Amino acid sequence: MLDAKTMEIIKTTAPVLKENSVAIGKRFYELLFTRHPELLHIFNHSNQKRGLQQRSLAHSVYVSGEHIDRLEDIQPLIMKIAHKHRALGVKPEQYPVVGETLIEAVKDVLGDGATDEIIQAWVKAYDYIANQFIGIEQKLYEQTESEEGNWEGFREFVVVKKVKESEVITSFYLKPKDNKPLASFRPGQYLTIRAKIPGEKYMHHRHYSLSDAPGKDTYRISVKREDVRDGNPPGVVSTWLHEQVQEGDVLEFSSPAGDFVLDTESTNPVVLISGGVGFTPLMSMLNTLVEKQPDRDVTCIHAAINGKHHAMKEHVARLAATCDRLKSYVIYESPTEEDRAEKSFDKEGWIDKKWLESVVDHTGADFYLCGPVPFMEVVYSALREMNVDESRIHYEAFRPLDTMDAGS
Repeated sequence: MLDAKTMEIIKTTAPVLKENSVAIGKRFYELLFTRHPELLHIFNHSNQKRGLQQRSLAHSVYVSGEHIDRLEDIQPLIMKIAHKHRALGVKPEQYPVVGETLIEAVKDVLGDGATDEIIQAWVKAYDYIANQFIGIEQKLYEQTESEEGNWEGFREFVVVKKVKESEVITSFYLKPKDNKPLASFRPGQYLTIRAKIPGEKYMHHRHYSLSDAPGKDTYRISVKREDVRDGNPPGVVSTWLHEQVQEGDVLEFSSPAGDFVLDTESTNPVVLISGGVGFTPLMSMLNTLVEKQPDRDVTCIHAAINGKHHAMKEHVARLAATCDRLKSYVIYESPTEEDRAEKSFDKEGWIDKKWLESVVDHTGADFYLCGPVPFMEVVYSALREMNVDESRIHYEAFRPLDTMDAGS
């Protein structure tokens, strides 16, 4: 445990790091990749270009600093990062490299404000926090190794089926090349791909949610093609998967990971609320609930641009027609004329508190949210205004370290 003086310095200076978070993050990655270009094989280049990784790093640093005397309060954040580290294969020996570079970035950005006393306090704090992560990740590695069908590192999978689900989402069915058993997983978890793309200098890693219930002889991931939008570059890996990877090709994945998971021990009503490709982990949860807990009340709410962007809508409609305990609602932001003619949606526009209250009995229900961050912020705020306790709201964001109530 850190001494009282060190903790006081950390808590006092954490807001300063927050104010300079973007600059610190930018400087950190400049230094890191200059000195250790091999790490470019691990980090998400698209998030680097969009500035998300830089903000994510700084966010995790100052939040850890603010809670340095009670890290248990940010345990969900720590577990989320630890699962991603396990999936990527992060090792203990990499932590000192990151720590040294981070401290130097803080010095460069804060200048004379980074006194020796402040720097030494942050060195101690980083070591303390790093040891927390190393311990948690070691347990995750051991747990993975002990489970039947799991594997260490990356394993080769054959794409046995490729299915176009919508204009922008395609599913890939994966079977292990070695024909050995598949590990089970918890509904909501993801696989991590190590993509070796022709023409690319570095390998690329991405996390893709498993989109079907466990217990099958294949894994399924459903991937959105990320096109050029708002000045952001197209997704390198998603474009490659959609346009170049075909049935019979071999891909590499690490074993299932992630802490955004369905509580299958509970019998509480469940409300699944997704936007866009955020349906993928919730589809795994939905299929599991129908197969394993058919007596559990489930409400499934999905928001999409329109029917052309709505993946697996026929599948969910069939489930809702045959399962008495399942209610399904669809919201289209901009319905097509075909959508209107078919009356294939329940609401036009966006989800709001008034509408949610009209379709969801939230008393005692557990809520699972996944989708674009602005979408989830709206839904999260509406649920809190409906007096849903935050302990019953679970969410996953498909970008680094987003929180619904962090104010950043």
